[in-house]
Amino acid sequence: MIVVSAAIAAAFALPGCAPAGYNSGGSDYGAQPAANAVDATPEATAEPTAGATPGVDTEDGSDEASDTPELSEDEVTTELKAEKVKRMGETVQNEDGFVLYRFDKDKVKPEVVSNCNGDCEKIWPPAVINKGEEPKLEGVDADLVGTVERKDGTLQLTLDKWPLYTYIGDKKPGQWKGQNVAGSWFVVTPEGKKNLTCLPPPSKAVAPPADDENSDSQDSGGDAGSDNSGSDYSY
Repeated sequence: MIVVSAAIAAAFALPGCAPAGYNSGGSDYGAQPAANAVDATPEATAEPTAGATPGVDTEDGSDEASDTPELSEDEVTTELKAEKVKRMGETVQNEDGFVLYRFDKDKVKPEVVSNCNGDCEKIWPPAVINKGEEPKLEGVDADLVGTVERKDGTLQLTLDKWPLYTYIGDKKPGQWKGQNVAGSWFVVTPEGKKNLTCLPPPSKAVAPPADDENSDSQDSGGDAGSDNSGSDYSY
């Protein structure tokens, strides 16, 4: 507990890492590129590599997944690139510049499992890819990139075995409003670690899209266009 408290206090003490205003509707918190951002994972030694084929972290340990649905171009993640952003430092972003996250409730041992399904995946869309395809890598070590088969049969990209997601609460490239949501979601570094450079207080996720009639949670009054406030969703 002392170690955790010290880490949080240290995060708040970092220059430019003030959580005040983090939930304000007009905030662009974290949306600007960093000039000299702090790297939250100095112990990592992975060398940047581009254009390698990711492995597949299937439950049976094989190198191939079962038959998977064919996804359209606008559904797949075509790039994983290391980028630094203001206040946060190291992030991994997709081809559109949106920050990727990892989820503490996922499993990486003894097998990789994504535990974000149903309404959760509507709020945290998984970074998926078609079987046989590979993302373009920039500043991300190909040896750390893999995939895991989700419950619906799609293949989700992983980094150091952790499944990757975007957040619908991020409305602009480079934003990271999903940081520490529910105390379980964290910006991922190019090494697959949690970036704890800036750690706002735990907050609630935005609600699933309002036009979704199949929501399996009660409507809390939040909407996908809002920030982290006003929602009772715990994921």
